[in-house]
Amino acid sequence: MSYLGADWLDRPDREDTEQPEKVLDALAIPAGATVADVGAGSGYFSVRIARRVGPTGRVIATDIQPQMLDLLRDRAKAAHVTNVDPVLCTENDAKLPAGAVDLALMVDVYHELAHPSDTLAQVRRALRPPGGRLALVEYRGEDPAVAIKPEHKMTLDQIRAELVASAFHVVAVHEFLPTQRIVVASPF
Repeated sequence: MSYLGADWLDRPDREDTEQPEKVLDALAIPAGATVADVGAGSGYFSVRIARRVGPTGRVIATDIQPQMLDLLRDRAKAAHVTNVDPVLCTENDAKLPAGAVDLALMVDVYHELAHPSDTLAQVRRALRPPGGRLALVEYRGEDPAVAIKPEHKMTLDQIRAELVASAFHVVAVHEFLPTQRIVVASPF
């Protein structure tokens, strides 16, 4: 998504439709954790995560568009959040530190990746052993009632296959959101 469409990321109904606090509750992010918000956009989730990890935690908020990171910085400043580190990444380099991330979160991002297997390999290297996790939030591709273009949805079978091919195994699937699912995975 272009930064020109950032208003969609902050739309008024997102709280109801995507339930960000319930998503973060399901991920059980502890205080002091390091979380990578991969494809953070305007920081909708980054600021919420920053509050959860607290002053001893860290959010590495990555995006490929410097304009999105400017929006994210403005959001963090307005929220008086100081533990979010905006990082400009590229389609080929996730810019995540090796072995330093407790959770990598991609909200409506994975299906947009130009090189998904390369990005997953980089995320895998960034996860802190043992116990580092990856969480994908994606629109349910099996559900024709989900009013999102097909190229922006993924089936659970598709997600599982792509994760397994990148040396992850699914450890949890949460289906409580109206149109999306959360898939949590760990490296083999």
